[in-house]
Amino acid sequence: MELKRVVITGLGALTPIGNNLAEYWDALKNGRSGAAPIRSFDASKFKTTFACELKGFDGAAHFDRKEVRKLDLYSQYALVAAEQAVRDAGLAEGAFAHERVGVVWGSGIGGIHTFWNEAEEFFKGDGTPRFNPFFIPKMISDIAAGLIAMKYGFRGPNYTTVSACASSTHAIVDATNLIRLGKADIFVSGGSEAAINPAGLGGFSSMQALSTRNDSPETASRPFDKDRDGFVLGEGAGALILEELEHAKARGAKIYAEIVGTGMTADAYHLTAPHPEGLGAASVMRLALDEAGIKPEDVDYINVHGTSTPAGDLPELRAVQQVFGEAAKKLNISSTKSMTGHLLGAAGAVESVACIMAIQHSLIPPTINLHNVDEAIDPALQLTPNTPVSRKVRYALSNTFGFGGHNSSLIFKAYEA
Repeated sequence: MELKRVVITGLGALTPIGNNLAEYWDALKNGRSGAAPIRSFDASKFKTTFACELKGFDGAAHFDRKEVRKLDLYSQYALVAAEQAVRDAGLAEGAFAHERVGVVWGSGIGGIHTFWNEAEEFFKGDGTPRFNPFFIPKMISDIAAGLIAMKYGFRGPNYTTVSACASSTHAIVDATNLIRLGKADIFVSGGSEAAINPAGLGGFSSMQALSTRNDSPETASRPFDKDRDGFVLGEGAGALILEELEHAKARGAKIYAEIVGTGMTADAYHLTAPHPEGLGAASVMRLALDEAGIKPEDVDYINVHGTSTPAGDLPELRAVQQVFGEAAKKLNISSTKSMTGHLLGAAGAVESVACIMAIQHSLIPPTINLHNVDEAIDPALQLTPNTPVSRKVRYALSNTFGFGGHNSSLIFKAYEA
């Protein structure tokens, strides 16, 4: 059986540095940080008082009052990003078989806002169990995928991937393979997360995973820098329209890029820490390269997971050097989490969009706040510090790793007819 080719025909981005694709890319190429003191609740009692929140997002601008009451923030973010991608791909009014369009969406946590609000209301009361009838449908992690399908009548395969911070990359991998196998013609894929609330902040803070650079939030996310002290919590969504190549050509769709390589592995090592030698990370990149049928030296850019944690950054770079050898010194590496913070289950989708835009514009977005590279990092590696680099990008690789040892990689290729 000959596998079908899969291309990207639409993009959507709702991020801490831009509420649409154009704003997001403008901020990326100009190295703008989305970190600032938390405004959505009083965080003054926490060790960390800042995050990468969305700016100027108002659910009432996108949904009527009744809908807002039924939608957790992570679902609102998903619907808005998906709408951007659907319109970008020309699917809003297009004629196509709706039963051949599916949704595979990722979220690591789902409706934690709803869970926190309902628990808070319960404990404030007299102990009588009064819960909102929408509590469960708002909270469950799969509901965003269902909501996207309901909005557009997409009746193809529909589900959610949950693998912590690898969730949306796994969603894109699954959607890619379903199209390759002929199970559908089009997928809306990506992920969303909305964990900036007392539960999310408190949970990660208690793990000592977050930066505590409260006096300078905008410089807190600093992957590879020797002074990094943890990641910055982010929120938002990224959406991609994946489409079978011949189907896209037949309807005259614009094509951003092609997905040519995917990989999924496990560290099988630790609850939250990556393998110190990057074994799982190395194997997942090798799988993606093998599937793409390319050599390490063919890759121009890697958007690394790069969370800005002491335990995470070094193993990933070790893995890059294991896989790419001398070619690792010739490609560009950057972590866009230095600007967006860590969007958890949405990270892979948002960073995939960054890779695709790098291909489109022949421009590598920088790793900002990188002024003192960790001495343990090979100085020959091009970490794209603070300033974007103009470079033709034919192949871009995106890495995403999650608690539990979940590893996933995607390789995007400049489309060639």
